Amino acid sequence: MSKRILIVLSEYGYWGEELVGPLETFEKAGYQVTFATPTGKRAQALPPSMDPHYIDPPLGRSVTSPETAVKVRALDSSSRLDSPLDLSAWLPERPYRSDSNFLRTFEAYNSRLERVAEEVADQYDALLIVGGSGPIVDLANNQRVHDLILAFHRLDLPIAAECYGVAALAFARDQDARTSIIRGKRVTGHCIEYDYKDGTGFLGTDFVIGPPPYPLEYILRDATGPDGAYIGNFGKETSVIVDYPFITGRSTPDSYLTGQKVVEVLEQGLRRWGFAA
Repeated sequence: MSKRILIVLSEYGYWGEELVGPLETFEKAGYQVTFATPTGKRAQALPPSMDPHYIDPPLGRSVTSPETAVKVRALDSSSRLDSPLDLSAWLPERPYRSDSNFLRTFEAYNSRLERVAEEVADQYDALLIVGGSGPIVDLANNQRVHDLILAFHRLDLPIAAECYGVAALAFARDQDARTSIIRGKRVTGHCIEYDYKDGTGFLGTDFVIGPPPYPLEYILRDATGPDGAYIGNFGKETSVIVDYPFITGRSTPDSYLTGQKVVEVLEQGLRRWGFAA
């Protein structure tokens, strides 16, 4: 029976190769894929990720090959992303404690999460959160995305994330313990040397800012705690870390490798890779 992967995408722009790389790898392995977005709107690739002439400011070079640009444009103009799973319809909204009927509402919320966990267990084998600037807006601090991650985590299923999508792992926390699920784990993600100084933009808005509103490296260093580690691998061409159940990729050049490691986790039982034990 083929494996089934749930891929979560931002509605404010994903980086093309960070979807195409894992997607091609999963399809080559014979996996089935379901796309999801926060409110069921169609996800779209960020324009720079389809432009081989766009120069990434921190790296001073293009990070999109002509071949990749063609693949991203083909996927972005296809109908494959037209009807994603709507996370806002699937997962419940966590009630405010000031709700006049909080106890009953909270009970209903927890009951629905139990059913979501059953559905995840029945329908999926792994989760992937795709990166780009969009996740900063609607994935990183999205309570429903956090609850989805927690459902996979409690089922001990693989959870992969790329680039700024890794922030959602840092913020996914049990509401009682309030510590990140990546505490004590090794992860990678966008290191501060690769952050933009200016020009961070989001699809569907006129909002263009300087650097990202948070330095992902610092968040991951804090979230992993004293017994874990952020591993940026600055100066190395690729950075993918496997510390089960997490598979994290630093940025665009790590897209295919991230997908490959997810396959190795599912097919070969890989549990650690990319760091010294």
